[in-house]
Amino acid sequence: MGGYIIYFMATLRILTEPDPILRRKCAEVADPSDPFIQGLILNMQETLKKFKGIGLAAPQVGVNKRVIVVKLWRSDYVLINPRLNHQSREKEIGEEGCLSLPGLFLNIERSKKVRVKALDAKGKKVKIKAKGLLARVLQHEIDHLDGVLIKDKVK
Repeated sequence: MGGYIIYFMATLRILTEPDPILRRKCAEVADPSDPFIQGLILNMQETLKKFKGIGLAAPQVGVNKRVIVVKLWRSDYVLINPRLNHQSREKEIGEEGCLSLPGLFLNIERSKKVRVKALDAKGKKVKIKAKGLLARVLQHEIDHLDGVLIKDKVK
């Protein structure tokens, strides 16, 4: 007899500074097919849509796992255990905001190009070469997984 898992879409509460969860290094996801992780991904995507953001990391919704979701232009990314594999030496400064730091916008220096290795929502290995805004968003969200906020990046 086959079982079904029913996921309920929900908008999650976004944690804001100074919540200590935002400062913790996140744990790796052992099993991307875990129903908790799959439900988390759906709810993070729903939350991102509601708050009109372009990126969201699991610690921002109180979950200490290495999961990020990004919605940029017409592309959706779900990255589990993402790692910056390469960052270009060439940098650029751009304005960034953060759902966990409402109303704060800072000029942050980031690598222009990055390569990221991760698992997708189905647990399949993915490699992303990114430049411009996507590279910036990926660096921002991966920083969250390591407990780093944009205000820490200001020189």
